[in-house]
Amino acid sequence: MNILAVESSCDETAVAVVSNGRRVLTDCIASQVDLHRIYGGVVPEIASRKHIEAIYALADQALEKAGITRNDIDAVAVTYAPGLIGAVLVGVNFAKAAAFAMNKPLIPVHHMRGHIAANYLAFPELEPPFLCLVVSGGHTMLVDVQDYTKMEILGGTLDDAAGECFDKVGRLLGMPYPGGAALDKAAQLGDDTKYPLPRAKAGENPYDMSFSGLKTATINLIHHAEQVGEELDVNSLCASFSAAVSDTLVPRTMQALRQTGYDKLAVAGGVAANSRIRKDILSAAERTGAKVYLPPLSLCGDNAAMIGAQAYYEFLSGNFADMSLNAYATKSILGEML
Repeated sequence: MNILAVESSCDETAVAVVSNGRRVLTDCIASQVDLHRIYGGVVPEIASRKHIEAIYALADQALEKAGITRNDIDAVAVTYAPGLIGAVLVGVNFAKAAAFAMNKPLIPVHHMRGHIAANYLAFPELEPPFLCLVVSGGHTMLVDVQDYTKMEILGGTLDDAAGECFDKVGRLLGMPYPGGAALDKAAQLGDDTKYPLPRAKAGENPYDMSFSGLKTATINLIHHAEQVGEELDVNSLCASFSAAVSDTLVPRTMQALRQTGYDKLAVAGGVAANSRIRKDILSAAERTGAKVYLPPLSLCGDNAAMIGAQAYYEFLSGNFADMSLNAYATKSILGEML
């Protein structure tokens, strides 16, 4: 089964063709990073306009690179939530038009479910149930993946997402957008014990997290150094910040793994590319004997292949949409409106 998948939830326009949820025939991405770098972050209006400019040609390119025609497509899938509403609308409207024109089923896919499904592409042997740590620019949560379309959120951030904090701190330190990637590179050269930063204990749920206090403490430290003329050890501050984020994520993840009784742990989302988190997750899992699934860096960020992977299982579960499908800026991974 060949699925034409569309992703446009933020600043990457992407169209892919995925076969049977596990094999990528092609994954074409038009990045806007250089454009938004001028502004230090994504400008929603510009992102939406660039999606409109790129998406039609990108779909043709995806079919051509896959070596197939429209007649070989069995369904059209699209990210319908969550994301920048204007950006998501571009992808949804294009996918609806494509499905209507080709008389093919339309499959709505939650963006975070897509990130989890990126692991199916990287590891064809991976099957539910397993625990997944989902960490991205807008989301941080621990998900019990009981089946391909049946999931339970065990806990998550009560305020800021880990990825958002990485990007904000990186930007404040004068690093180019996206700040998280530049911060990670600097952290590898620093001393992670030089700057003591807080680790929050959030709420009654042991799997809930909070990053706003850590972000504020780091920002205050940077501003104080500027005000008194103190030279910051940027590499060590980045290392200390990365360690604090990891110390928040990893112990909770391992505790959740023990609770579920699973021996499989997956990590998903853009922050899954962070070297400190990857190293700490592998080290902690090794002590428990759990198998860890870390997608390659190319599948950590936004892409359409992951949407096509999850769409296959949504299709098998009968999760289809009609031409009334709308886009949503916020929506639970379980399908409920926030």
